[in-house]
Amino acid sequence: MKYLSIGWLVPLCCSLFAQQTVPEIKFDSVPNPLKLPADIHFGEVSGVAVNSKGHVFVFSRGNTNGPAYGATAAQLLEFGADGKYLREIGKNLYAWSYAHAVRVDKDDNIWAIDKGSDMIVRFNPEGRVTMVFGRKKEASDEAAPWTRVNPPRPAVNGQFRQPTDVAWDPRGNIFISDGYINSRVAKYDKTGHWVTQWGDRGNKPGEFNTPHSIAADAKGNIYVADRGNRRIQVFDPDGTFQREIKIDVPLPPDVQPWMGAMPSPQAALAQSGSPWAICITPGPTQYLYSSDAYPGRVYKLSLDGTVLGMLGTSGRQLKEFGWIHEIACPSENVLYVAEILNWRVQKLLLTK
Repeated sequence: MKYLSIGWLVPLCCSLFAQQTVPEIKFDSVPNPLKLPADIHFGEVSGVAVNSKGHVFVFSRGNTNGPAYGATAAQLLEFGADGKYLREIGKNLYAWSYAHAVRVDKDDNIWAIDKGSDMIVRFNPEGRVTMVFGRKKEASDEAAPWTRVNPPRPAVNGQFRQPTDVAWDPRGNIFISDGYINSRVAKYDKTGHWVTQWGDRGNKPGEFNTPHSIAADAKGNIYVADRGNRRIQVFDPDGTFQREIKIDVPLPPDVQPWMGAMPSPQAALAQSGSPWAICITPGPTQYLYSSDAYPGRVYKLSLDGTVLGMLGTSGRQLKEFGWIHEIACPSENVLYVAEILNWRVQKLLLTK
């Protein structure tokens, strides 16, 4: 592949980051991996997760109700390992407002993160609600989303403002990334009791600008996709900063964005590698996967942050991506990616 010449940007790019040259990973996309009934459609697919049986859970901004803007847009669907549609979970749920992410824990509980209602809900494998975090504004009031003021309002224990994701350490502690208005990680113990929080808005170590996705490794380290700061930050389970990971890979010369004009070289460099979604594989050797919106790639990393390979590009065809919003990685070489702009889930098979 030919890469964009950035020689004339040396003073700029070297002050931003030093680029790495990494190999392209060969991969295929399984056509039509999930079979929807005739009367159900995906909207913007914001979340995808896989349980221990290989069942796939899709959190979609579908089943829309209300006006064109400010509509309720959240629907949680389950598919079998063969892609066959099984059921809708949480139909008419009080928390449904604007789907953001879905995760499955080691006990196959299903966790839905709703950005619009500021709530995180745990379902048991049977699909019944067993734990609730956060609270949306009451309909009896003049309800409206939390506004963004400057400086931001201080975060409140147990209350969320556009939360984004959830993860767990090996002890079962719960970590919630929060989010678009708050800029922190909230920690609960496995029983749902509040423990602590860390982070605030900023760009120093331990600060965040849109903590958009979160994952934990087998040792309990917490990885936060600090999207607005174009980095992944790593913490121990108590919130102590360990290190940051930056994905600095040469840009291809001719990748069109899914929409909008071609970004300037400066804007392209600033977007490339900015982590929208992260996941960590199971197994004795774990890998970290991350995706960006432009140029629309998925990156494979070792847990120390070394970029081992990359795949994909922006677009609408199979093997192209329109804003990957969540990644599920049940194994090193099988990925599911949820796409906002293409209204779909792709199942990717990677070859070594």
